[in-house]
Order: sequence, then C-alpha cells, then structure tokens
Amino acid sequence: MNYNQYYGTGRRKSSTARVFMNFGNGKIIINKINYKKYFTNKNIQEIIFKPLILFKLINIINLYITVKGGGISGQINAIKHGLGRALLKYNKNFRYILKIEGYITRDSRKVERKKPGFKKSRKKPQFSKR
Repeated sequence: MNYNQYYGTGRRKSSTARVFMNFGNGKIIINKINYKKYFTNKNIQEIIFKPLILFKLINIINLYITVKGGGISGQINAIKHGLGRALLKYNKNFRYILKIEGYITRDSRKVERKKPGFKKSRKKPQFSKR
C-alpha cells in the first residue's frame, strides 16, 4: 500500500487551517470531529469539498483537518485554501482547474483597524455645524 501524505496550509482573515491528505476510504475529520457535525450546513460542505468531487477523489482520500481562529466564514475559506494547496502537491496537473476555481489564490483581506476619534475604522462621528 502506498502511504503518501500530502499537506497544505490555508489562511483567511484570522483563521488558519492545516489539511493532511492521504489515501483511504473518504473519511473527513475536522478538529477531531466528523465534518458533518462540525459544519452542519450542506452548502458549506459542498463549497469545501467541491475539488474532491471535481477530481473524483471523494471516496479515495482521507482528510484530517485542524482549523483555528476566526469565525465560520474564515474557517471555511481557510480549509478551502489548504485543500487546494494539498491537492496541488498531490498532482501538479490540477493547477489550472484549481486556479480557475479560486482554490490556490490566498485572499489577503483582513478587517481594517479602528482609528482614534472614529466610531469604526472609517465611520466618523456625526458633524454638526452649529
């Protein structure tokens, strides 16, 4: 049996995901919990594992994912990014399709910090002339 393990790190906002991928029977575990219990929404599950379905690897590959920081949206996108990187290490020929689908590109946007004298990052207090 060929026991190769592929690894990819994904980041988004303040979330970081480590994706470990190896051959198996399609078991997917996120933070020691089954992925269906971790992300109960079906749409979220489809977004994350779309490339596995696209390359017909859903029942061939096991995924062990650790994700921390941020909220649900950041964690989803961090896992998506990490999975894209792991698939790229698995097979370099996937690069074109993964790039089109947006699984390789790092989304570097973060929350802008609050400035002194402002209510939020750009929202100023109401101006009164008189």
